[in-house]
Amino acid sequence: MAQDVDLFVGLAGIAGVFVGFAALISFTRRTEIVMPELAHIRAVVTIGLLVIVAALLPVGLSRYGVTGHSLWLICSLIFLFLIWAAGIMGLRRPENRAMVVTQARTSPVMTAFFWLLLEVPIEVPLVLSVLGVFPDLEPAFYTTALVLHVFEAAFVLTQLVYSQTPQTDG
Repeated sequence: MAQDVDLFVGLAGIAGVFVGFAALISFTRRTEIVMPELAHIRAVVTIGLLVIVAALLPVGLSRYGVTGHSLWLICSLIFLFLIWAAGIMGLRRPENRAMVVTQARTSPVMTAFFWLLLEVPIEVPLVLSVLGVFPDLEPAFYTTALVLHVFEAAFVLTQLVYSQTPQTDG
């Protein structure tokens, strides 16, 4: 675990930058943000905060002597819970549900990319850690989920940036 501390703290810092960028965008454009942009901002903030918590969780728990499979089991369960809780909480808002459906219809390739190349590969390693199938790989599985979650934040932030439309004076 000692070798992972710097990596996990670094990943938490990177995620914090994403949260800051999203907050800055929302603050500087607060009067002109439309729903799809707001949903992307919320997603970047949520994903970033999840990464911060998930990255610091093993660092904190290891200080209490939790090690080995117990450490990765607890961390993976909490990480999975947070991912699912954030998703469910986000979909409770009707405008978010509508946007997800619209995005799936208008951008099926980007939607498939998000789910098949990011979200599923984030969760599978966590499930493998929970199951304890490959105990020697549990730190790698957890790290993979964290790194892919940072990639997910970058992907959503990129979607937000490229969705911006220039203002026209008129």
